[in-house]
Amino acid sequence: MDPVVEVVALVLGFVGWVMVGIALPNRYWKTSTVDGNVITTSTIYENLWMSCATDSTGVHNCREFPSLLALNGYIQASRALMIVSIVLGSFGLMGALIGVQCSKAGGENYTLKGRIAGTAGVLFLLQGVLGATQAEIEHHLEMGRKLLAAGQLAEALSHYHSAVEGDSKNYLTYYKRAAVFLAMGKSKSALPDLTRAIQLKPDFLPARLQRGNILLKQGNTHEAREDFETVLQRSLDHKEAEEQLMKANELEELQEEAHAAYHQGDYSATISVLERVIEISPWDPESRELRAECYIRMGDPQKAILDLSPAARLRNDNRAAFLKLSVLQYSLGEHHESLNHVRECLKLDQDDKDCFSHYKQVKKLSKQLDSAEEHIQQERYREAIDKYKSVMTTDPNVLFYTNLAKERICHCLVKLGLALEAIDSCSEAHQRDPRNTNVLRDRAEAYILNQDYEKAVEDYQEAREFDSDSSTIREGLERAQKLLKVSRKRDYYKILGVGRSANKQEIIKAYRKLAQQWHPDNFQSEADKKEAEKKFIDIASAKEVLTDPEMRQKFDAGEDPLDPENQQGGGQRAWPFHFNPFESGGSFHFKFEQN
Repeated sequence: MDPVVEVVALVLGFVGWVMVGIALPNRYWKTSTVDGNVITTSTIYENLWMSCATDSTGVHNCREFPSLLALNGYIQASRALMIVSIVLGSFGLMGALIGVQCSKAGGENYTLKGRIAGTAGVLFLLQGVLGATQAEIEHHLEMGRKLLAAGQLAEALSHYHSAVEGDSKNYLTYYKRAAVFLAMGKSKSALPDLTRAIQLKPDFLPARLQRGNILLKQGNTHEAREDFETVLQRSLDHKEAEEQLMKANELEELQEEAHAAYHQGDYSATISVLERVIEISPWDPESRELRAECYIRMGDPQKAILDLSPAARLRNDNRAAFLKLSVLQYSLGEHHESLNHVRECLKLDQDDKDCFSHYKQVKKLSKQLDSAEEHIQQERYREAIDKYKSVMTTDPNVLFYTNLAKERICHCLVKLGLALEAIDSCSEAHQRDPRNTNVLRDRAEAYILNQDYEKAVEDYQEAREFDSDSSTIREGLERAQKLLKVSRKRDYYKILGVGRSANKQEIIKAYRKLAQQWHPDNFQSEADKKEAEKKFIDIASAKEVLTDPEMRQKFDAGEDPLDPENQQGGGQRAWPFHFNPFESGGSFHFKFEQN
């Protein structure tokens, strides 16, 4: 080995040995400050040998630990580790001096000197590990305490993890880590730490009391009672333990009462008793599952879901609750939530047959529904209709999805302008779900397409009875009423005999045909001519309104743009060609314009 490297290693080992020797008697291994008032501040600090206190007035006092056997285990271990570290460092230093090539000690056998130098290196490493262990533990405990006080729970937990790994025999590290778990709402993780702290120090009452509280909230009355009774045996006047013991006895009686009422079929009474049970033991999954079952039998699945959601996570492996939760949500049409919960079941056991079978069903139907809605968003209504028909065949037994499919097919037919088909489809959907305002709204729009405005008004009025706050229904009703009012005067679509979805070419074609049919020159008698003139004017007006996008939009909104009441300033309606072709009875020539 290079002699320079050996010398550098020797120097570093020596420096480490010196630093350990300096750290051993240092008094400031552990420090805490207490602010008394504006004038005085007290500081308490200690090391492995003594505990000291001083204040801002200069008063200073130290007390050596009186007995080795009376010390906490971690202090005894720390003393031993530090002493062993110094001893190993001393041997390492001597070995390094012998093993370096530039030293004459050990003779000229460089193979042996190399082995001695390697052994010295190992001793230096052990010295560093042993000397750093307790200092690191104290550092982690102090940082954990500060971070916990500051509310930085995740960071505090990380430091307590390191402290526990460094000293697995210190009951306080487990207790403090349990406190962080509880602050984070992880009672199941805190319970093993409290149990370990009690095992290391059976007379540590705070840990036993805290464990009893957790067990009580989990509904484990037998073990909770044992902890509270142990606390009271060692501290007869412990008020909290007395109160919690009374709650444990009350909880046990209530649990028996609830199960008795359930077996008698009195689900309402069972729910009433379980209210108090869950108040005392909110982390008890069994009580929540029992109340959920009562709600299901009483026909209230929504409340059952509210109980099953937390209950499913209160057990480590609660696949049954996840599956039941998924099935309930699926039956209510909440297919995305259902899919999420059945996936949670499969995370616990991917080979669970019941969960996997339900998962395939939910996934298939959910995919079809999402695809159908995506088609509607893209205005691909025929593809959406096909998807919703597939939904009805995928699971015809769940009423919700069949009703939903009927409702959305009705909507798509309206968007396609297929008035008669839409009316039939919407009527069927309405019959299945009479209070569905979406179906009533869509059927009203279908009636408007079919120019049956009275029925459109009736549907919008019925929808408003179920949802009086909907602006869409209110605006639709107002529009239907306007269209009904206008239709009683003149309906330009009916005049030309076209549907409301007719395009410009269809309108012009219908206009030409009717204009030729009702041209006044085609009639001989004065009465027939007068009737033809009136018809011809209406035909021309209809063509003018329906071929002008702005005027047609007004008419579709329920306003007649040629009605004198709607024209600014009132007066008589202007002729569509700005003159009366029939005035003074003279002859005229009519020329069709190409639009």
